[in-house]
Order: sequence, then C-alpha cells, then structure tokens
Amino acid sequence: MTTAQKLLAELDQEMGPTRRLLERVPSEHATWKPHPKSFPLGHLAQLVARMPGWLPAMLTAPQIDLAAMPPYSFAPTPELLAELDAGVAAARAALASVSEEAFDEPWSLKRGDMVLFTAPRGVVVRQHMSHMAHHRGQLTVYLRLKDVPIPSIYGPTADERMFQPVA
Repeated sequence: MTTAQKLLAELDQEMGPTRRLLERVPSEHATWKPHPKSFPLGHLAQLVARMPGWLPAMLTAPQIDLAAMPPYSFAPTPELLAELDAGVAAARAALASVSEEAFDEPWSLKRGDMVLFTAPRGVVVRQHMSHMAHHRGQLTVYLRLKDVPIPSIYGPTADERMFQPVA
C-alpha cells in the first residue's frame, strides 16, 4: 500500500464523523466562544470545514502562505458543509494522483516572507491529518457546552450509543 493510499483511507475514515459534527453546528451561535481568548464557534467550525481543502496545495505546491488565506467569516452551516465536501473531494483527487517520491520533497508553511517551518511533504500531510482531528475535538467541546448532541466519532458518545445493552 502506498503512502497516498494509506492517507486516503485515513481521510475517508475521518471525514464522515467530521461532516456529522459540522452538520450540528448551530449557525445562530456562530459568534459564541467559551472563553474571551477562544476562537468563536463559527470560526472554529469554518476552520474544520476548510482544512481538508488545504491538502491539494500541500500535495502539489511547495508551500502555503497563511497571509494569502481568506479571512474567517460566520458562514452558515450549509456553506460550511459545502466547503468541507468540496475540500474532501479535491483532497481525494490530489491524493489519488500524487507520486510516492513527492512525499519526500520539502514543503514550507509561510506567513508572507516568513518561513514558519519546512519539512518533508509526507510528514506535513500526516501532521495535518492529526491537526484536523485536534480541531474537530475542540469543536466537540464547544458543541457540548452549547448542549448540542455529539455524534459518534470513534465510538459511542453520551448522546449516541452505538450498541444496545444486552438484556
């Protein structure tokens, strides 16, 4: 199994629960945040929706410039889902076409003229997958604090039992 095939399998496994979580984001609470230093709920949800869409650039370009990223807004949930779906489709296509050798090439994250870090593309893509799961986890906490039922991600939640007790 190639690196791309492994990452594609992981992407497919992670994006179903991510979409189910985003479906529950209450647009009317987009500006709410659990702490003054925290990101607003709507911005965190938008970040989670956007992150899969960064994978094609990570797989095909030598860098991403954070200064060129669009600003956050308070997009309604249907727009977040559309952005997630488009990003996942583009990420799947990029993973399906990337060569094994490309994973060893250097890749950089920049902010304007400042290089924040450079690492092999394969390392960066793998870290990005973990980074997406991290922000999805943050989103579960935000939603729990707003009394939104949390869907199953890796197993049952207090809101969704995957298994019925044996009688």
